[in-house]
Amino acid sequence: MGIGMEADAVRRRLHPEGVVSYVIGCSVDCAAVMADGGYEAIGESVELGGTGVRLGLGGVDCDAIEAVLRGIRQRFPAVWIEGRSAADLVSIARSGGLGLRETITRLRDAGLDSFSGEGVDLADGVHAGRCGVQQWIEVHRAAHGLGMRTTAAMTFGASETLEQRVDFLEAVRRLQEETGGFAAFVPMAADAPGGRELDGVTAVERLKTLAISRMFLDSVENVQAIGAAQGIKVLQMALRFGANDAGSVMKHGDGSEEDLRRIIRDAGFVPVQRDMVYRTMFLN
Repeated sequence: MGIGMEADAVRRRLHPEGVVSYVIGCSVDCAAVMADGGYEAIGESVELGGTGVRLGLGGVDCDAIEAVLRGIRQRFPAVWIEGRSAADLVSIARSGGLGLRETITRLRDAGLDSFSGEGVDLADGVHAGRCGVQQWIEVHRAAHGLGMRTTAAMTFGASETLEQRVDFLEAVRRLQEETGGFAAFVPMAADAPGGRELDGVTAVERLKTLAISRMFLDSVENVQAIGAAQGIKVLQMALRFGANDAGSVMKHGDGSEEDLRRIIRDAGFVPVQRDMVYRTMFLN
């Protein structure tokens, strides 16, 4: 497909070294940490080489989240802490009667390093756990203004139109031109982890959407393919359709680090571990 070749050319221009990155980490919720006081999952991930934790912030007030963040930071000072979504931050601010900037500042000062780009609804923003595009942009603009890097994730193949996908890509591009704060873009099919359980998105649509995103967002350095949801062959094709990152090896997830490294090598690339904001940790 010509579109794949064009997207691959953008990837090669931005990443001529021929490497594909991935991250090792774990995912926990604030509520779970508070309930059992356990940091065991984070500790086990660190022992396996993990460099970050994705923290679910929903359903807990700002004071409680600050306490959890400080607890993680005290026990694991080198671990990068990433919040799960912009929608969580909107909910925290609203429930506490706080502004977005104040909320993000408090959580940053307590130990939050960044947050992922999930939680946007391209169609209407009314689904539980999601916010509309403009509100999502406001959250990321506020974070970038406070010196935080974030990622942008687009869940596609749900109820949105093609025009709404394009509008979102354009909004991401404009904000990146304004702030330079996006470390990566993640096109995520609706049946992928974190998406909605709807009709499956075809491999062709996944690859086309990935390639278009890579070409359209050439000011965003990294584009991630969601490996576990796509299958090995589609993941390897994705690395030739513009993606330079293969996602994550999560504790209790599917597959091991060596499995992912083998998949990357078999696709013709050199695997490298990174941290949550796409800084290479080591090359081997």
